[in-house]
Amino acid sequence: MDKTSRFLISATTSGSGKTTVTLGLLRALKNRGLNTQPFKCGPDYIDTKYHDMASGSHSINLDVFLASTYHVESVYSKYAANKDACIIEGVMGLYDGYNRMQGSSAQIAELLDIPIVLVINAKSMAYSAAALLFGFKNFYKNINVVGVIFNFVASESHYSYLKDACEDVGLEALGYLPKDTNVEIPSRHLGLNIEKEFIFDEFANKVATLIEKHINVDRLLEITATHKITDVSKEEEKAKSNLNIAVAYDEAFNFVYHENIEYLKRLGKVSFFSPIKDKELPLNSDLVYLPGGYPELYLSELSNNTSMLESIRSYIENDGKLIAECGGMMYLCSSIVDKEGIEYPMVNILKQTATMQYMKLELGYRSFNYNGQCIKGHEFHYSKVEDPENNTSSVTQIHNAKGMEVDTKLIRYKNTIAGYTHIYWSESDLMKLFG
Repeated sequence: MDKTSRFLISATTSGSGKTTVTLGLLRALKNRGLNTQPFKCGPDYIDTKYHDMASGSHSINLDVFLASTYHVESVYSKYAANKDACIIEGVMGLYDGYNRMQGSSAQIAELLDIPIVLVINAKSMAYSAAALLFGFKNFYKNINVVGVIFNFVASESHYSYLKDACEDVGLEALGYLPKDTNVEIPSRHLGLNIEKEFIFDEFANKVATLIEKHINVDRLLEITATHKITDVSKEEEKAKSNLNIAVAYDEAFNFVYHENIEYLKRLGKVSFFSPIKDKELPLNSDLVYLPGGYPELYLSELSNNTSMLESIRSYIENDGKLIAECGGMMYLCSSIVDKEGIEYPMVNILKQTATMQYMKLELGYRSFNYNGQCIKGHEFHYSKVEDPENNTSSVTQIHNAKGMEVDTKLIRYKNTIAGYTHIYWSESDLMKLFG
């Protein structure tokens, strides 16, 4: 292709099906042989894993709370350059941000000057879609909504009413997905093991087939086509050191931001290890990163791998530098209790217990100041930490996106920094955290 197709898939509300549509389009374009780059608005690290599997390319987060607008523009141009198609999946509803429109899909679309395709949940809706579409099209004049894809459509007759609504609003109806329980993504709350419990390839191909049948993909690519963009990123090359950086990455620990790993690669040599399968940390590690993930699904394997537990414990006690986030922080606790109340011993560096009992969702943006830096991240978990004797106190006060204090802790033990916050550090001086 001489041109590239670039667009953002958004919706009126969460649950409209934008992830299903995005995944189906990514797989359909891959099946056509197009070099397609996925992106995700916001801090989500589960949707990006789906994108990776659907497209064969690393999905990149675009988030104006976690990073500066310059960084978002730079990262976008870096990965979008010379691609045949770029698809950005939005977050929540089109205009939903952490503070009105701030951080919304609409803000990303305006910042990057890309058209928007709306996904509408058409269940129990016909011509009334016109009023809904008119509002979303005209509410904010600095964005460009170019087309609509309807989801949960009952029949061709149903779709005809929806096409009439689009015509009277001046938007192009690009097609629809029919009601089909075989193409519904399982609940994505933490605890779903998408690698084993969900046959992803089969799902992606089913959606791609429906998309090719019911959506005018050629027209979608045509109305969103523009010149291929040039990589304008001027990524500051940090001094390459001799750091040996070990990153936990397996079935239990895999919630990572791709740009965080790219940052680590600029600091030194990155190697990956498995707390489930490997017996000890990689030799001569100078920095260890334990990301979040699904440790609650592998408690027996993690607890029984006593040589790895001892290796990490010894590394920490000998002043090794380590960052642990969410599931990684749980792994460092004395134990983790599963939903049935069974307790599994863990690394036992943090003298507290993480439990999956009485699960309650905690989520939101987080920021804190530590060692002279403002650090930003995101919190999303169902577990909680029990520390009745207050053995682990926070080294700083953490705030939400609106500056309000939250109870989340940042824990420091020797050169270990741990907490529930998934930090986005691509614009930070990571090693300064240990100062």
